[in-house]
Amino acid sequence: MSKKNKTQVQEPKTNLQAEVESAQQVEVAKASKEPAVVKAEKKQKMEKNKKNPKEKGKFKKKAKETISEIKKVTWPTFGEVCKRTGVVLVVVLVFALVIFGIDYGLGALVGLLRG
Repeated sequence: MSKKNKTQVQEPKTNLQAEVESAQQVEVAKASKEPAVVKAEKKQKMEKNKKNPKEKGKFKKKAKETISEIKKVTWPTFGEVCKRTGVVLVVVLVFALVIFGIDYGLGALVGLLRG
């Protein structure tokens, strides 16, 4: 057969072959792009990844909300703080004495068992 006959006879392409050829064409197109075009595409991707302006203002908004809530708090007076601190200290001492008593009693029982 001559060269003309070979080139004129073509088999029908399958879906897989068509996909492979289209993928190859895309790769060739990407490789042939100018550097300026590639840089522009990268810049667009970076801009998409940046936070929205609304997200940037979220910190300020949260800070303002927090400050306004702190202003609404009813703070105790110095006298109230001292009284409550005293109560806490007394409760801690009472529990310390109870735990010490239990420890001492169990230690005495263990001493009697050892003989």
